[in-house]
Amino acid sequence: MLRPIRHLFRGARVVRVLMRHRALFFVDLLPLPPFAMRLAGPWTGRKATRRPGQRLADALVELGPSFVKLGQTLAVRPDIMGTAVARDLARLQDRLEPFPGEQAMALIERELGAPVDFLFRGFDPVPVAAASIAQVHFALLPDGREVAVKVLRPGVEAAIERELAFFLWLAETVEYLFPHLRRLRPVETVRVHAMWTRRELDLRLEAAAATEFARNCADDEGFRVPFVDWERTSRRVLTLERVSGTPSDQRERLIEQGLDPDRILDRAAVVFFNQVFRDGFFHADMHPGNTFIEPDGTIVPVDFGIMGRLDLDTRKYLAEILIGFLDRDYRRVADVFVRAGYVPADEDRDAFAQAARAIGEPILGKPLNDISIGRLFGQILTVAEQFKMQQQPHLLLLQKTMVVAEGVGRALNPSVNIWQTAQPLVAEWIAVHLGPQAKAMELAREGYDMLQRAPVVLRRLERTLIQLEHHHTVLKDRAPIWLFLVLAAFLLGWTIR
Repeated sequence: MLRPIRHLFRGARVVRVLMRHRALFFVDLLPLPPFAMRLAGPWTGRKATRRPGQRLADALVELGPSFVKLGQTLAVRPDIMGTAVARDLARLQDRLEPFPGEQAMALIERELGAPVDFLFRGFDPVPVAAASIAQVHFALLPDGREVAVKVLRPGVEAAIERELAFFLWLAETVEYLFPHLRRLRPVETVRVHAMWTRRELDLRLEAAAATEFARNCADDEGFRVPFVDWERTSRRVLTLERVSGTPSDQRERLIEQGLDPDRILDRAAVVFFNQVFRDGFFHADMHPGNTFIEPDGTIVPVDFGIMGRLDLDTRKYLAEILIGFLDRDYRRVADVFVRAGYVPADEDRDAFAQAARAIGEPILGKPLNDISIGRLFGQILTVAEQFKMQQQPHLLLLQKTMVVAEGVGRALNPSVNIWQTAQPLVAEWIAVHLGPQAKAMELAREGYDMLQRAPVVLRRLERTLIQLEHHHTVLKDRAPIWLFLVLAAFLLGWTIR
């Protein structure tokens, strides 16, 4: 009984903050009576000069860390708030007050079991950045190397768990009171948001992601990943190499340094392609604040708290969807969504193809440098949800990443689309993995797998026949018939597979 009351009090505070920022514009989605709409009118911001997404972003920052993270999750759901609001939320930065450096040092000593003076030759107690979950301090290792030490906010885990419980209660209440909003899947959205947020609370996972990312990209020219100091890393503390350079969206500054933005863009396109298609493991938060260009033009990412992963089958489906759109074969797009299991097989594929055509035709007629593949992908995901597609967190994360990558590319050269550079790489990958030779190799692998499993299946078959003969002596005279039937069933099952 006390828990719903606490949630109600939290809800009242949230409403007050939203009202103060004139950010109640989403009440238009609710079937409220006319008097309620008139009452809420002054607080919806209909006459405000700033955009709704900007006002909502400010309100979320004031509400605290987990609300900022919720805003970042909503940024990849344009079907909930609309494309314009989602775009503003995608620019949401963690503009929070830092906590005292003494607290950070005490937490480091408690986590790593040694004094800060022993762990580091020098440690700056003044943070250089303060985010919703952690803040960063610069330090020197005993061997003189410069590092950045990320420290979780004190008590952030408990605070976020309370807010996540509130979000879930609120989403369940919305689905119960407003059934027509269930198509937006607020409960599922909150659960995905909770999953991403909890992962960010264990900095060992971020360190592991950085290490794996570095191994994948070790041979990529013009790109590198900072080293991880595992001796000074724990669940609440992460020590990474300090990165210095120019943010990737500062074109004029890069030119002043003698760097060629077009060459950097070419490298960025190759790097993005390699992450998504070659490795299936990509940096999902590579905005300009997390991407630096070193004096020699090397691209260096930071902040590995949000990473995406795609298995090979998913990458193949994505490639087929891309081919379908570029060839304007919308029936193929619909077939891939069904074959991948994203959309139920009993849905109307012709209707899905028609919806895909309505999205693709207005976009694909433009010059390639004006086409946003990320936004195109986001729109088709929104359409697929209308055909009962279950939420696919990895695809939503990829879509957000594609939009950010396009934004970075346009900042480097507004007249070139990052996909123009990556297109030959994508075409080559598609030929290798979806062409006739690839299909022949896949059949060969499946045949080899069958041959490997055959002895095990035959031994099981032999044991079954022995057991039947032992327990049913009457079968002795009919053993050839039973053997024929079992073998026939086995071969039939093998063939159907």
